[in-house]
Amino acid sequence: MFNIKKQINRLYLSSVLGQVSLTGAWVAILAARGFSLVEIGVAETAFHIVSLIFEIPSGVLADVFGRKRMLIVSTIMAIISDLVMIFSFNLFTVCLSTGIRALNYNFASGSGDALAYDSMKRVGVEAGYERYASNQMIIYRICSGISTLAAGLAIFLGHRISYGVSLVFGVAQILVLSSLTEIKGKEYDRRLTFGHVMTMVWDCYKESFYFLKNTSKTVLLMFANSLVGALDILLLFFLQAKLPNAGIPGWLLGPALLIMEMGGVLGSKLILGFKKARYRSVFVVAFLVILGGICLEHSGICIVMVIGGFLAALADDALQIRTNAILQDMFPSEQRATLISIEEFTFSVIMIILSPLAGWFFEIW
Repeated sequence: MFNIKKQINRLYLSSVLGQVSLTGAWVAILAARGFSLVEIGVAETAFHIVSLIFEIPSGVLADVFGRKRMLIVSTIMAIISDLVMIFSFNLFTVCLSTGIRALNYNFASGSGDALAYDSMKRVGVEAGYERYASNQMIIYRICSGISTLAAGLAIFLGHRISYGVSLVFGVAQILVLSSLTEIKGKEYDRRLTFGHVMTMVWDCYKESFYFLKNTSKTVLLMFANSLVGALDILLLFFLQAKLPNAGIPGWLLGPALLIMEMGGVLGSKLILGFKKARYRSVFVVAFLVILGGICLEHSGICIVMVIGGFLAALADDALQIRTNAILQDMFPSEQRATLISIEEFTFSVIMIILSPLAGWFFEIW
């Protein structure tokens, strides 16, 4: 008998194992290795170029072949990325690692949320998805905070040992994912020929884009959420390198980054108390708060910069939770992972444009 509580708890545990590490402050680690902010921006761009190419196909594969399988593939990509980073020696090999890491995010992005929502839908409790999404965001922020808190330790140990620790978590995550129950929008016959499989994949593409073509509100929500998310992510990334330049002691960098991540935890909880708030109002407030956070970052005063990062994370996560809940209610189950991946695709497009510009902007300012 299907146990929704075990299914959700295993998804939570998988998230913890996939996100907690010594390498969360990867920007600070690269900076400590001698890479400039511009080079780090190039590495981030490489990540999003790969993500742009493979994001939608990964969602389609999850809808056709199963979300559980793609989550396992995702973790395998993370392990390979860590191995490449351990042996990286120049910008090209760093970009190769970040590119493979993008595949890790690609295969996980649509699969995890789709599996969770359809698992809830199977037992009629999909109304609780917003709380699930909130809990996942809290897990993400806390794990990211713990990872960035270990920034000083990671720099002290060196990138090889730090990424080696991540390999151990990756193996444990695969074991947890293997215990999940597969739930898909549509089943497929294992005896299908390659041609039939390609037809199914193409049909999934067509149905997904037909859905988007006829629901302009969905596309607008995707772009609005991606824009706000990109601004927040870039601000937090570059604060990892900017705070030391502003004079923060090395031992305080980790705690400062943790404080900023906790802004997301607060935002994930706050939004649950505003269920009746209009989406337009939530978006405007979130956008303005993040712009305010960027302005505070340019103060050059460490404590003010940290406050700016905290507020940006709060606003981003609040909007993310509300947007995800609305979109999940709109998506058909058969193309759920594909459509979630299309949202991530829009995020990558925005990040490819903004990452090098932000690297240059934060470098001169």
